[in-house]
Amino acid sequence: MLGMEAPAPFDPSVLRLYADLRRAGLDPQRAGGWQRVRRGVWMPVVVWQDLTPEQRHAALVHATALVCDGEGRPRHVFAAESAAAVWGLPRVEAWPTTVRTLATSGRPRGSSGVRPLVGAEVEPVAFKGVLVTPVARTLADLACRGSLPSAVAAADHAVRHGLCSFAELRAEADAVPHRVRGRPAARLVAELADSDSMSVGESLSRVQMFRLGVPRPRLQVPHHDDQGLIGVVDFEWLGVVGEFDGKLKYRVPPGASPEEAAEIVWREKKREDRLRVDSRVARWTWQVALDRDQLGRVLAAQGVRPGPRASWFDLGAPRSA
Repeated sequence: MLGMEAPAPFDPSVLRLYADLRRAGLDPQRAGGWQRVRRGVWMPVVVWQDLTPEQRHAALVHATALVCDGEGRPRHVFAAESAAAVWGLPRVEAWPTTVRTLATSGRPRGSSGVRPLVGAEVEPVAFKGVLVTPVARTLADLACRGSLPSAVAAADHAVRHGLCSFAELRAEADAVPHRVRGRPAARLVAELADSDSMSVGESLSRVQMFRLGVPRPRLQVPHHDDQGLIGVVDFEWLGVVGEFDGKLKYRVPPGASPEEAAEIVWREKKREDRLRVDSRVARWTWQVALDRDQLGRVLAAQGVRPGPRASWFDLGAPRSA
């Protein structure tokens, strides 16, 4: 499989209740080396610093369950962005500072920082010790209530790593009631999801391409010349290659010397020179991908311009059952 492996889910065993730390003779507010996750819950700061943004939000979810779920109180069912973080799904925008749960008839005591989400009932899934909405339902909720780039990025990740199938994604989108304003968005995300999209930046770029109305690109296309394989390009149109330059593109390992880093950049330049023999090459960064008009200018400079919107769904990748 191309692309990075899915990051490990957040490990809630690193969380510590403030009361337990105090009973052990430690005050994390004064001792240093501790990160406050939410009121009453702390974790070692060295662990916190290594967490991805979605893992940090997942830590908030687990901390909320730790202090708000308990004997005699209904357990929260975490949904939307918070369920996405627990499942390890990525997001384009910054993660919220509050957690999302399915609305219940009685809000448990101590549920500060919790935003209830009104939606159809669903059988929750127990994962890493908390209750969350299933992945396909989580994606439908994200599509209905969030941004299209984040919903597509999460859906791409989910189908690429086998967290849900295209069929499940479509079924949840079709199950959104007709009266819900986000139903068309949920169905669009189900159609746009592609397991060949290898990063959040590529997902964001593809959504912007859809909005621009340029022809749907082929993804992860191998290119060869008389020397052999040049590489696998992110996007391809007839005669044009598109490359999203994320931080991992050059794969400079931590601690690499300046000489090693320079060699990696030089190899990438030679790769692009080989591609340019038969193709025009458009490259862009995260900041360009965020600006639809700017991305449109980058693509247009290489001859990729708006075309029939229907081609996006005529040329879609085969869907598994």
